Amino acid sequence: MEVAAAPRVVVFGASSLDDLPGVGAVAADARFHFASNGEELARVVSGADVILGWDFRAGILERVWPQAERLQWVHWAGAGVDAVLFPAFRDSDVVLTNARGVFDQPIAEYVLGLVLCFAKDFPRTVRAQERKSWDFRYSESIQGRTALLVGVGSIGRAIGALLHGAGMEVTGIGRTGRSGDPLFGEIHGFDALDRKLGGADYVINVTPSTPETRGLFSVDRFQAMKAGARFINVGRGDAVDEEALAESLRRGRLGGAALDVFAEEPLPAESPLWELDNVIVSPHMSGDVSESTEHLVAQFVNNLRRFIRDEPLDNVVDKRRGY
Repeated sequence: MEVAAAPRVVVFGASSLDDLPGVGAVAADARFHFASNGEELARVVSGADVILGWDFRAGILERVWPQAERLQWVHWAGAGVDAVLFPAFRDSDVVLTNARGVFDQPIAEYVLGLVLCFAKDFPRTVRAQERKSWDFRYSESIQGRTALLVGVGSIGRAIGALLHGAGMEVTGIGRTGRSGDPLFGEIHGFDALDRKLGGADYVINVTPSTPETRGLFSVDRFQAMKAGARFINVGRGDAVDEEALAESLRRGRLGGAALDVFAEEPLPAESPLWELDNVIVSPHMSGDVSESTEHLVAQFVNNLRRFIRDEPLDNVVDKRRGY
């Protein structure tokens, strides 16, 4: 990788260094340019060595791709990279890195919170409070309950560790099966998903968007789950047949669902998922905490220094696999 002494870095989704607190540490070592929309990106991308995708939306990089003739590296400030993986980029020699690791603990905490919401029936308590209704009932314990983690990357492992620490039994489903895992014991391959679904009180999807995971949770998969199980999705929305999920929830086949990601975002107002009492809808925020920006910038600064020194980059994404 031949690197310019002061590489040209284009930041999409920010307007100045002030939007990236901490990036000033490398401001003297690179030439920064900013673009807050597609038109601005088209004006500054020519001659760029690096693109930092601070707020990429699907299709924008693809539209300016022919002008990015010097591009060597794209850093995407998110865990999932499906928004920037188009065929020409996938087939190129341009390196893609992501923000793997930054969101692990926040998402794990969010999932634990959702599990507790279901077990302790917090949504019903809040609704009763709004009506000034004294709605006493028994709640559930999560001790000894089973959680099936579909996706055992760094986020899935962080979720599994936190749920295990709270007293739950955790089982992992990964791309390939393997034994001797320090957290899960045995990790089961995707070919075991159907037979493992029926034993889980909570099924938690943490998969990225890949051809293998799109439509993973179908009518048949929801039917295979334990009656009354709860489904949590913090992976990608395109893994779920949302109509089938809504029908399973409406009929009482599933006990509830907590969804942070959707096939279309924002979730359209006409979606039946908004109306179901046993659904928690959140706006793709499970990994975002007040410290996120600081951590994301620090991660990019570290990698930019490695790029300038012509050292291997951290968090390189396999563009063929999509993670």
